[in-house]
Amino acid sequence: MMERIRFDFGNLMRSSVDGGVTEFVLHETLSEEFRRAHARFTERREIGDLGFLDLPYASETVESVTQVNDGLVQRFEDVVVLGIGGSALGAMALKEALLGPLWNLKTDEERDQLPRLHIVDNPDPHTFQTLLSRLTPDRTLFNVVSKSGETAETMSQYLVARTWLERSVDESEIPGHFIFTTDPLGGVLRQIGDAEGVPMLPVPENVGGRFSVLSPVGLFPAAMCGVKLEELLGGAADMEKRCRTDNLAENPAGVLAALLYYSDVESGRSVHVLMPYADRLRSLARWFQQLWAESLGKSVLLSGDKRSTGPTPLAALGSTDQHSLLQLLMEGPHDKVVLFIDVDDLGVDVDIPEYDEVETGPLSYLAGHTMGQLLRVERAATAEALRREGRPNATFHMPRVGAGELGQLLMLLQIATVYAGEMYGVDPLDQPGVELSKQLTYGIMGREGYDAPTFPEPDPRWTL
Repeated sequence: MMERIRFDFGNLMRSSVDGGVTEFVLHETLSEEFRRAHARFTERREIGDLGFLDLPYASETVESVTQVNDGLVQRFEDVVVLGIGGSALGAMALKEALLGPLWNLKTDEERDQLPRLHIVDNPDPHTFQTLLSRLTPDRTLFNVVSKSGETAETMSQYLVARTWLERSVDESEIPGHFIFTTDPLGGVLRQIGDAEGVPMLPVPENVGGRFSVLSPVGLFPAAMCGVKLEELLGGAADMEKRCRTDNLAENPAGVLAALLYYSDVESGRSVHVLMPYADRLRSLARWFQQLWAESLGKSVLLSGDKRSTGPTPLAALGSTDQHSLLQLLMEGPHDKVVLFIDVDDLGVDVDIPEYDEVETGPLSYLAGHTMGQLLRVERAATAEALRREGRPNATFHMPRVGAGELGQLLMLLQIATVYAGEMYGVDPLDQPGVELSKQLTYGIMGREGYDAPTFPEPDPRWTL
């Protein structure tokens, strides 16, 4: 049974941390700011901009994903997702959290005959060629994910994969080795799919890539490997309902957005670190990194002047990054807020055994404890160490890494992102800053309609 996640933000408050937020600011200043943000949020929802809020209730999406899944799951040993950014990071987060990082190393029996899942998000030829060399063509399914159908990285992978299949699979069977997740009405992928009879799943028009994890973008690959979609979406729905109120004290996403916004603009804490204490949530932190960065890192015009705004997110992993980042977090610039994720029940645990040679030595304190206990203690100790040094932090407490609990956290972070965008005065749904790089790439690669750019010659004075 799903349990609700909890957000403990006590270590962001002045009563715990010097320089934290006062109760007056939270209950008066930020509450009023949040009501305005929530009103704009509600307006955007009513006109249909915030389609991700409707995904937990889209029963027809679950039905279509399930129907496609049922027709494919027994045919293939390997499913390869081809996507990048929001078309891949959400699927990675679901895979690692709900299947575990070592899913593909399990035996067929351990996976209940379900396929292995590979997510390729970078057109690195070494990685892609190595993967293809280890797959069996007639037992491999490619899920091509691109809303526009024009994503250079993803479509290059598609073309390579198609040629790879043509060497081993009858031409008439090739469409059956693909499923396209793309725009419901048009675009290159839909044109190809319609012409060749490739099965397709829609990305709703009002759902952008980084908000698409609970659409077929994330649901299809998860379902192919046995994830219970109803539990995942049920958790998301529960959190969405919790966040409908404009009372800041009762809205978890609102509290998160308001406190991080205030910490940035009023205290200069512009680096927001998400640090889960579970390997299964490592990719969740990377997903959040894109969500927060691409949504909030924007230029805005104020009084005719262009100003850059937005916090810098950083993905970390506890306790691994206690040994790489903690020194900086403790004694570096006072520009960071750390968000921990603590898991009450890790699902399994390992006893730390006694050992005669160290029974009374410096390792004896470990005996009688478990690895899970050590991980949770390290999270608590790190949070307390930061607090004592006046470094604000907060903790999401997950009862377990289950589908329902994960759905809650995914929805909370997405809603908080839109609230924060309203507070910063930016549109969290667009990404104009990435367009120039795309246009330059198209020109260099010779795409019709795009001029090849010129680059300045390297200055020999600055080249070694």
